[in-house]
Amino acid sequence: MTDIHALTLEELSAKPSRRIINQALKNDDALTATFIGQERARDALEFGLGINANGYNLYVMGEHATGRYTLVHEYISKHVQNVPTPDDWCYINNFEEEREPFVLRLPPGESKKLHKEMEALIDELLDTFPAAFDNPGYQRKKAAITREFDQRYDKAIDDVELFAQSQGVAMFEEGGTISFSPIVNDKPINDAEFAKLTDEQRKHYYDLIDTLESRLSEALIELPQWKRASSESLRQLKRDTAEQGIRPLLKELEHKYASDLGIVKFLHQLKPHLIDTVVEILAEESKEEKTDELDKRAILEEQYLPNMVVSHELNSGAPVVYEPNPTYQNLFGRIEYTNVQGSVFTNYRMLRPGALHKANGGYLLLDADKMIEQPFVWESLKLALKFNELKMETPQHEVGMVNSVTLNPHTIPLKVKVLLLGSRDLYYTLQDYDEEFDELFRVLVDFDHVIPLTNKNLTDFVGKVRAKVRELGFAAITPKGMYRLVEYSLRLAEDKHHLSARFSDVLELLNEAVFFCRQHQTLEIDALHIEEALKAKTHRTGRVSQALLEDIKQGQTLIATDGLAVGTVNGLTVLEVGDSVFGTPARITSTVYAGSNGVVDIEREVELGQPIHSKGVMLLTGYLGHKYAQYFPLTLSANIALEQSYGHIDGDSASLGELAALISAITNLPARQDLAITGSINQYGEVQSVGGVNEKIEGFFTLCQTRGLSGKQGVIIPKSNKINLMLHSDVIRAVKLGKFHIYAVETVDEALSLLMEKEAGELNSKGRYPKGSINSLAVNRLYGIASIVNGGHDDE
Repeated sequence: MTDIHALTLEELSAKPSRRIINQALKNDDALTATFIGQERARDALEFGLGINANGYNLYVMGEHATGRYTLVHEYISKHVQNVPTPDDWCYINNFEEEREPFVLRLPPGESKKLHKEMEALIDELLDTFPAAFDNPGYQRKKAAITREFDQRYDKAIDDVELFAQSQGVAMFEEGGTISFSPIVNDKPINDAEFAKLTDEQRKHYYDLIDTLESRLSEALIELPQWKRASSESLRQLKRDTAEQGIRPLLKELEHKYASDLGIVKFLHQLKPHLIDTVVEILAEESKEEKTDELDKRAILEEQYLPNMVVSHELNSGAPVVYEPNPTYQNLFGRIEYTNVQGSVFTNYRMLRPGALHKANGGYLLLDADKMIEQPFVWESLKLALKFNELKMETPQHEVGMVNSVTLNPHTIPLKVKVLLLGSRDLYYTLQDYDEEFDELFRVLVDFDHVIPLTNKNLTDFVGKVRAKVRELGFAAITPKGMYRLVEYSLRLAEDKHHLSARFSDVLELLNEAVFFCRQHQTLEIDALHIEEALKAKTHRTGRVSQALLEDIKQGQTLIATDGLAVGTVNGLTVLEVGDSVFGTPARITSTVYAGSNGVVDIEREVELGQPIHSKGVMLLTGYLGHKYAQYFPLTLSANIALEQSYGHIDGDSASLGELAALISAITNLPARQDLAITGSINQYGEVQSVGGVNEKIEGFFTLCQTRGLSGKQGVIIPKSNKINLMLHSDVIRAVKLGKFHIYAVETVDEALSLLMEKEAGELNSKGRYPKGSINSLAVNRLYGIASIVNGGHDDE
């Protein structure tokens, strides 16, 4: 049998440099590390942030929990410290068309100053009015206007009264009503006395009173005109008085903001409207109708205070905004509504900014996978970036949710760098289906899922861990503890030469280790605490794996770990349940008989085998034909199955085990049951690497350890998987003691030699395999089946 040595202890796990780790634990410069590795992503990020041309927004691509957001946010925050602070933006009332509020651009920090100035103006207005209308000069002018109207009215009434008296009729005015009464014997008579007069006398007075009433109507025909003239004079007097009081207040503001044309224009438009408001609200009123001071202030604020959409502190730098819930309103702002007497109402003060308003002049980070699911958002975002305009509107109108009053605010010029954090699938989907995507997001920042284990990356890794330890309030982490964390990261990456980019998983383990550190009442995190955290997590999430192990121990699931069996091999599988990933052995069986059905994958026939698994089984036919049937037709019937598997099966990592079981069935050579096997094959018999190799080895080891290690048990893995080995200390310890073995093979023949403890055999110069070898037995059996099925004769 070919001598295949088991792997040595050094090959079972990585040995990161303790010297570099110890140096990094003392190097405080490492504490400020932003990126751990990811040079490609860092270079792309630096390019994307540095270029100012349109369309150079960024798509940050990578898996979740690889630190994309944290690293990008930290990097941008450092990058933008020297970027000038963007302008403030306010919405102000458009007095000519209130449904189209104006937008006002102000230098950084000036919006708050303007807001305070307008609040002060309102205070001064309330102080000035209605006190200005109590001024003696105003009261004299008002009295003069009233007196002029009264004099006209009194003269008209007096003329009619004198004429009536000359005709013997008295005139009475009571409650605004004028009436006439005849004078008899020098005194007005009442109705009873009037009734005693003769018919001729009564008719005389009726005709006379009709004449007097007509004369009165003619005298007062211009009364409405006099009233209008008087009211207009009073209104003009109020406006003049209001303007006199307002002019110095606005003059002071105009002088203060003389250099800002936008504010000066606003103040000019404000003046006539403000005069009208003062006349209507702040002019003198009767005590019964006096409006509450708070109501007056609210009315003035609702019309004149600027709505500060975005305000920045001076020298605060460019904003960096992350919107975790990128709905339309959260991005583009919203128009709020209130209910006034049963009607829906809004105004410019009810405009609320979105993330794009806050990030204008800076950087906006969005989760692309969340954003793309929101209605209206993606198309609206593209329009905003394409035309560099930010428009606030209510998208519900497009689907029939029409409000009785809405606004159409003026657009805001937009200058923002958008960074979408998304998956690889979404990136390639958008490239394929959206022509505008490449025009707007020209920079790809690609985060790898693993990081090369260089000295610098290892130093940065240690620095980030130290920074997190300090953040958690602990004094330090021991060299052994740090070494264990590095091992854990290598295990996550399944690579001896690469750390995992999922740094959040390392931080999660660190947080859990802190719990046990506190239980031990120490402020120094050690490897002991990390091991306790790992064991606790395995215990918390290990119910399914423990149940499967119990089924095997009790004989419910048939898995042998010693002895020999024909057509039966122990395969290795990986199960993922939630966040728990574990390996478990699976029994692979095969039967062979004369027929022409070929190799039948039972899993595929019952629709449990997924495409990649089915592909792996179909490759077996290609291997058999290439290896054994060069001079006769490959004709056989064979069945292959993973016993006692009742769920979907995918992946081709069982194809080496399935081939071994098939050849064992063909040759009737028993296979060792104390060895488990995993690996993918190609048609030429080369063994290819598989995933989850550490979990697979540990799954079989746990079963063997439970039953008692015999010293012969072990696993067969692809040689190319040696780089992925980061095994648990229990496995390494068993290997060290010679109780468990791990073999790495490159070819199917090597795997067969190990499993059947017999030479596989190589072709000689005559094209034959050595007699009695595995391959020779396989050729003979296949030739025999072909002869039976095809009616040939054995001429050998």
